[in-house]
Order: sequence, then C-alpha cells, then structure tokens
Amino acid sequence: MKHYNIPIFIPHLGCPFKCIFCNQKKIASQEQTPVEGVVRIVENHLQTIADQDARIEVAFFGGNFTAIDEDLQRAYLQAVYPFLKRNEIQGIRLSTRPDCIDLKKLDLLAEWGVNTIELGVQSLNDEVLKASCRGYKAEEVFKACHLIKEQGFKLGIQLMIGLPGDEHERDMETAGIVVSLQPDMIRIYPTLVIAATHLETMYLRGEYQPLSLEEAVAVSKDMYVRFRKADIDVIRMGLHPAEDLRSEGTIIAGPFHPSFGELVEQEIFKEQAAEAIKRLFAVYGRREEIILFVHPRDLSKMSGQKRDNIYCLQEYFSLSKVAIKSLDGPERDWVGAAGVSSALPQELISRERWYELLGI
Repeated sequence: MKHYNIPIFIPHLGCPFKCIFCNQKKIASQEQTPVEGVVRIVENHLQTIADQDARIEVAFFGGNFTAIDEDLQRAYLQAVYPFLKRNEIQGIRLSTRPDCIDLKKLDLLAEWGVNTIELGVQSLNDEVLKASCRGYKAEEVFKACHLIKEQGFKLGIQLMIGLPGDEHERDMETAGIVVSLQPDMIRIYPTLVIAATHLETMYLRGEYQPLSLEEAVAVSKDMYVRFRKADIDVIRMGLHPAEDLRSEGTIIAGPFHPSFGELVEQEIFKEQAAEAIKRLFAVYGRREEIILFVHPRDLSKMSGQKRDNIYCLQEYFSLSKVAIKSLDGPERDWVGAAGVSSALPQELISRERWYELLGI
C-alpha cells in the first residue's frame, strides 16, 4: 500500500526555544499555514492522488503542535477532521517536542483523530542536548515516549547526527536507547549549517565543524541497520530537498545531498555485495569476472551513484569485470554473486544474514 502525507507547515509555531541549528522558515520553505487555508490544501492534494487504495494522512510539520494555544490546536484539527470522518484521509500526524507532551494534550489529540506523534528528540545525550540549546534532558524524552505509547498513539522519533558535542559513539548509544523505547518509525537528519542560525555563527568562528558527506552516510548507515534489525521503520534519512533549501545562501555548510537516503542504502548494498563476493571466492575459488544479482527494484542501489559501487568492488577485489543482473522475486534487499557462466546466484546474502554477520 502506498502512503501519502498531505503536509501542513507551521514553522516555529509553538516553539519556546531557538535551537542553535534551527531556521524553520528556511527548512520548511513556507510561512505558517493559516487555519482557513487548511481545507483548500487538503482538497488540492486529494485531487492529485489517483491511487484509490493509498493510505493518506494529513501531517502537521515544522512547529511544535502541542505547544501552541489549545484553541488554535483544536481549530487546525477541526479543519481536518471532516476528511477523516469521510475516510478521504486515514490519519492525522504531527510533530512536537518531548517536553510538550502530557496527558491533557494527548486527550485533545485523540479527541480529534490524531493517530501518530513524532517527537523531535535529536539526541539522547544530555551534553549534546545542552550544547544544542534544546531545553530538555533525555529523561523527559523517556517520559513522553512512554506516555504516547500508553495512550495508543503511534510514536515517531526524529534524530539528528553531527550536532555540537556529538560523536559516533554517542550516536550509537542514542540508537541503542531508541531501540529500547520501541518507536514505530524513525527519521535521521544530518545536521546542516543553515543561514541565520547560531550554528552558522559558530561555524564561521571555527567553533563547529559539520560532518562530511561520507561521515554522515557512515553514521546514518550504522544507525539504520540497528533500527531495521529491531524491525523499526526508518521513514526518512536527510532533509527533504525543498526548493528554498537548495537555493543559494540557505545551506552554509554540512552534508546535504538531495538523495541522502539513497546514498546510505547504496553503501549497505556495497557492503552486502562485498560479503557475497568473499563467500563466493571462499567456496568456488577466485575468478576474474563475476555477476551480482539483485531484485529489479534494487538495481540503482547496487550500482551506486555513477556506478561507484561497481568500480569500488572491482578495484577492491582486483576484478576485470563486475556485471549486475536483476532477478525477480517476492523479497528485496538481498545480493547474490556468481561466476559469469551462472544463471543464478551461487552465494546470496540477505539483509537479515548481513545483520547477523555484523553481530547486531
């Protein structure tokens, strides 16, 4: 089933702090959506969705929904609720801060059909949270997550890597704690230096150095496999490349790529392929030319940007040729390897098997 979000942007609305990395007007590429404009936005989006079986949700993003005035919260939700009652949409989701959750707020959301709450957690290391001026500690995140799940909502957690004071070990500690909280979904965002933020000032003073693209991909990959091993969906990696975000002067520095999530998955496929090749050689002997097999929908992930994965594997294993063939089937995320004369994989590494080999 395909899933569609109809986004309603409320940048900075309800936000009691100004985090050092945040300029929501730049990130969201829009000003605040007035209540009277919500119905028109939803109707316009519905007209563009042809798939009758799709799951459609209205998503309030950009601000801290549960921190805004209660009457305004109710007005936004009342504007959307009729679409939910008519089954034109199947859910309402919103984002907020962990310290803006309590039972009264959750009762209001439940009354008007909200089913998913995403928390902008960013990190579960108190030093990183303090350095980023988040205004809460990890303990408040734990309380909010437990309360959201106890009240029957789906829980999403948004994480950021490469914040001031952050490092790979802390990211992986955060990932391990997140797994124990058992959210339904995760978003992973590499920290970018956005114009008109305190982080830009720190960067220009030499007080902050963002991750390189390669570092961000590596950290995101390690977190991704930890979450997927725990059967937690990773629904996005990297900021959505909105037009304003890509305009000149918006991103000052940092690991931005319009297909960041694809880069992470390409790295995973490269590592799976390397393991399949090693096992092929161990069982059948070394050869100069090989074929890699993947599901048809995974061809681009196996090939990599400008066939980088193929060139890298070819150089690493000193191969004269690496070909890729698609092999249809019900499963995805596997890589097979064989000699060029074989019509089927001689060695195959599924994603689950790869997790085992990593010791996760």
